[in-house]
Amino acid sequence: MSVNQQDLDPDSTTDMEDITDAEEKLIKECEELWKDMEGCQKKLSLVGTETLTDSNAQLSLLIMQAKCLTAELSQWQKESPEIISLNEEVLVTLGKEEFQKLRVDLELVLSTVQSKNEKLKEDLEREQQWLDEQQQILESLNVLHNKLKQQVVTFSESRVFDELNTKMHDIKEYKEKLLITLGEFLEDHFPLPDGNVKKKKKNVKESTAQLITLHEILEILINRLFDVPHDPYIKIRDSFWPPYIELLLRNGIALRHPEDPTQIRLEAFHQ
Repeated sequence: MSVNQQDLDPDSTTDMEDITDAEEKLIKECEELWKDMEGCQKKLSLVGTETLTDSNAQLSLLIMQAKCLTAELSQWQKESPEIISLNEEVLVTLGKEEFQKLRVDLELVLSTVQSKNEKLKEDLEREQQWLDEQQQILESLNVLHNKLKQQVVTFSESRVFDELNTKMHDIKEYKEKLLITLGEFLEDHFPLPDGNVKKKKKNVKESTAQLITLHEILEILINRLFDVPHDPYIKIRDSFWPPYIELLLRNGIALRHPEDPTQIRLEAFHQ
């Protein structure tokens, strides 16, 4: 509606006059309140800034309220009130503008909420993926645990004893094999002084009947070392050929007694 149409409308002119009268009345009331507040403020300024006691707490609150009202009144005086027409079309237009502003604000709030929801949805998907991975790991560990439980065998005492006996039997057989191999090697490379090779003791000539082979000397030393470990020394016998004894001593295979040179022992290679 144009201004000329408003001038021609008697109802609109009456409304404008009523609004003007109301505005003037409101301004007068504000001026009166302002004068009263100025008077109170002058009285308060004359009192001075004394420290308030508990009994003057109400006065302190009133002073603070007066300051707030003074600031609010000063702000209202700086603004010029807009006169809103009571015409229906004007009110509809203003209402549409307010609704449009409210719509923009609500759309902004909706956009913000949707963004937060998207972020929460991404976080939820990521956490769900992590949970699935942890569940898969747990299932794999459970399967492995069950397999290990099935592979566990309870060993009885009899079974352990049988296994130890089997190992000892194998060790004895290996020991016998080593001794046989050692005897053959010594008979080939270290024969008796008569020059006969691989000849048994009963077949040795009468001149060397009292001598024993290097293999037999080593067996005596080995048996003494393991049978009597606290006293492994043996006395050198006449049946020991001196060159063999010297051979064992020079190569560190046998050791003399520190106090009795007629006794020897085998070096403890196993320690």
